[in-house]
Amino acid sequence: MSKKQTEEIIIEILKTIYDPEIPVNIYDLGLIYEIDLYEEDEVKVLMTLTAPNCPMADQILEEVNDKIKALPQISDVTVVLTFDPPWDKDMMTEEAKLELGFL
Repeated sequence: MSKKQTEEIIIEILKTIYDPEIPVNIYDLGLIYEIDLYEEDEVKVLMTLTAPNCPMADQILEEVNDKIKALPQISDVTVVLTFDPPWDKDMMTEEAKLELGFL
């Protein structure tokens, strides 16, 4: 499986993870800044949250880690949380903006 195929699978997995307070997945919300594949089986995800004091932060990060690590082709996952740049609604996909009534 190519890195591109693995990245596409990871994106599909990220689209199954939701911020409990917002009915849009974390990928379409624009919370995923980078997905880096090292070798063929190691992944680093650079992400943010909608707010630094998000009460569900640990749960969301753990779910990202666990779901990616469950892939048979992945042996190691590193999830890095950043608030630089801070998230804002302009980072959302058009689909997410439409769903939340921003369009």
